[in-house]
Amino acid sequence: MFRFLRVIFSGLAAALCVLTSNVVPAQSFPLKTIRMILPFPPGGPTDLLGRSIAQKLADQFGHQVIADNRPGAGGNLGLEVAAKSPPDGYTIVLSSPLIALGPLLYSRLNYDPFRDLAPISLVAVIQNILLVHPSVPAKTLKELIQVARRSPGKLNYGSGGVGTTTHLAPELLKSLAKINMVHVPYKGSGLALIGLIGGDVDLLIMAVPASAAQVQAGKVRALAVLSTQRAAALPDVPTTKEAGVENLEVPIWYGILTAAATPRDIITRLNTELTKALTSADLKERLTGAGIEPMTSTPEQFGNFIRSENVRFAKVIKDAGIKPE
Repeated sequence: MFRFLRVIFSGLAAALCVLTSNVVPAQSFPLKTIRMILPFPPGGPTDLLGRSIAQKLADQFGHQVIADNRPGAGGNLGLEVAAKSPPDGYTIVLSSPLIALGPLLYSRLNYDPFRDLAPISLVAVIQNILLVHPSVPAKTLKELIQVARRSPGKLNYGSGGVGTTTHLAPELLKSLAKINMVHVPYKGSGLALIGLIGGDVDLLIMAVPASAAQVQAGKVRALAVLSTQRAAALPDVPTTKEAGVENLEVPIWYGILTAAATPRDIITRLNTELTKALTSADLKERLTGAGIEPMTSTPEQFGNFIRSENVRFAKVIKDAGIKPE
């Protein structure tokens, strides 16, 4: 009898130890420095976003959160480093839409974004805007579509490079509006904007913060914001839906992920702290002042969003004839 009870209590004690071991890490996490990988070069709004979040998390955790710039391979290097890091929550990565588009654009990735990385939360969006050179005879999105239909292939559009949002958004417009335009890729959206101002290209879709000043100066004309809401910096510019085109919402979105085998309670802890950080008044003010809209989600919502973006742009990429590198 006593032996039987000893076995029972030993089993209960072992189970309690297991349960405790699963709970304690989340309660005490973090115990050391967290590394946030930024798969982009230093500088610019994306770097500002990552470093601002890292600093806020450090304040909340009482431990350092170091922003580690790891540019390279179009952003894939940083994602690969995160995917292959120990699954303990101490390495996280700030990703752009590349996490959803990578498998469609690259034939040889050294990681699987759906298998090797675990979503934690969406954290921000930057609105895109459709711009035309002042010489283009269109003051609305509908007029632009009419111009394109009258002269198929005459209009061209610039982009920051093949497979970027600045490339895929115009291709989505082509598909939705049933029009044809010629793609002129540049080495970066900044150079594409210079090309638009100079009249070398007719149209460009790019981030609002990087182009608002040129719109306000009259150097380019804004036709629509590719978002469900108007841009605070350009409140007179309608959304694409208001301008007559449905399903053309294409923001630049960002989210944070970690290695796939990271315990669920650690992911929940990180999600909770990210939500707290992104809804704080000081961080919201800093980000919105730079044209970045903070947002939050559950890990499940972020994961579903990544998959839906992958499906949405798979057709766009196929129709555009973009071949994986």
